[in-house]
Amino acid sequence: MIIADTNTIAYLYLPSNYSADCEKVLSIDSDWAAPILWRSELRNILAVYMRRELISLVDAIEIQQQAELLLNGSEYEVDSLSILKIAHDSGCSAYDCEFIYLAQSTGTKLVTADKITCSNSDTRE
Repeated sequence: MIIADTNTIAYLYLPSNYSADCEKVLSIDSDWAAPILWRSELRNILAVYMRRELISLVDAIEIQQQAELLLNGSEYEVDSLSILKIAHDSGCSAYDCEFIYLAQSTGTKLVTADKITCSNSDTRE
């Protein structure tokens, strides 16, 4: 299992310089997990793409549905106090800390293309 951040999930469905890498990660390990926050973050990414007329509403709906199928049964609630502590100690956003916390608490790797500069950087690949 890997913890995939929202951008990693989005890159599977939206063309980018990272899409091939994300597809390779998926072929190596298809057991992806994420905090429930990923749904809102992906919807926001899709909304931006729609506003810029890069995808249609139909495309956005299809991408959201496919991503939800990918993560079905692998979405987790996270502990708010732990998130705040990690955010305090690392200087990262609370959003990023949800993924960091989930990776730490499950003893697995966080896969992200983001440049997260936290004291917890050992959780990302």
